[in-house]
Amino acid sequence: MREGFGQPLQLAVAILSAALISSCDGSSNTYAPPPPPVVRVALPAQQPVTQYFELTGNTAALNAVDIEARVIGYVQSIDYRDGTLVTKGTQLFGIEPDTYRAQVDQAKATLASAQASQVGAKQEYDRQLNLNKQQVTTQTAVDSAKATLDEANATILNAQASLELATINLGYTQVLAPFDGTVTEHLVDIGELVGVSGPTKLATIVQTDPLYVYFSVSETQVLSIKQLLAKQGRTLTQLDLPNIPVEISLQDEDGFHHKGHLDYVSPQVDTSTGTLQVRAFFDNKDHALLPGLFVRVRVPVGHNDKALLVRDSAVGTNQLGSYVLVLGKDDTVEQKPVKTGQRDGALRVIESGIGAEDWVVTEGIQQAIPGSKVSPEKIDMKTAAADASSATATSSGTQ
Repeated sequence: MREGFGQPLQLAVAILSAALISSCDGSSNTYAPPPPPVVRVALPAQQPVTQYFELTGNTAALNAVDIEARVIGYVQSIDYRDGTLVTKGTQLFGIEPDTYRAQVDQAKATLASAQASQVGAKQEYDRQLNLNKQQVTTQTAVDSAKATLDEANATILNAQASLELATINLGYTQVLAPFDGTVTEHLVDIGELVGVSGPTKLATIVQTDPLYVYFSVSETQVLSIKQLLAKQGRTLTQLDLPNIPVEISLQDEDGFHHKGHLDYVSPQVDTSTGTLQVRAFFDNKDHALLPGLFVRVRVPVGHNDKALLVRDSAVGTNQLGSYVLVLGKDDTVEQKPVKTGQRDGALRVIESGIGAEDWVVTEGIQQAIPGSKVSPEKIDMKTAAADASSATATSSGTQ
């Protein structure tokens, strides 16, 4: 029994001795820090960029007026289809014309009578004038004949005015489109009496080609534009407006596909809002735009031939503003505050804060802690932007 117990004891002593010897070997217990995290870095992309002000606005009809009955009468016809596009001069409504046609005839007869009286008065005046030269009649008779002729001439003028007025009223029985546009539903029916207590609204016509877009520019932006123009030795005048392009995008569109130009700039800033109202002009031959739409507006304000751009997701923000992480000395991460500009796809313009030689961390940002070392993998900035776009598209497709 003692021999059987002695063998396990010897084995345990041998294992313990080996453990003690191993523990005395300091090299096997040295702390090995983890390797630096791998991050992707890229130099800023350099490319020409047009600088824009991006604003919001609304579309508005070039013209929108109420069609009204200007004479009293019964509606005799409705000559258009609700909601259709009509051209200028198209008859929209017909109002009973008989009374007004009779008034024209009456005015013509009055004018003819006045003209006949004028002929007689002219003959009598010429006769009295001739007799007066022969000293056969008195000057009083000449003056009387002259007064009668003047009265006849005035009567003709009055009759002509009455005829013209009657003709105008007869024309009002044909309600015509004042311009090309779309007419709304009719508000009166055939046989309805209109114009009794004043002009009666019959419908509304809206001109949507071309179209206006109204938007507001802040006071700061106005001053910025003035400074840019001053550097170029220019001032903005009304004649320059058609040369300034404006682009708009609808809510369901990604790009700015609709092209127009500036048409009007208010001469003063609204003190209640601190903004300046601006209007742009857009062709709308395909009638893709409707009045009253909310749109995003883009106006070019400058051009930079060598703008610096980084991947938009590489730009972080904190209480002090925007920043990017860059690769410093000995692959140590540094945080640099930057001033950002407009977005260009997956890239963001950096107006100041970094240089073209700065390697910007584009991926692995969470592992890139300022002051710590990283293992950089250098790539092209446009490649990084393309990867970002692909990731976003994949995420959207998955959802």
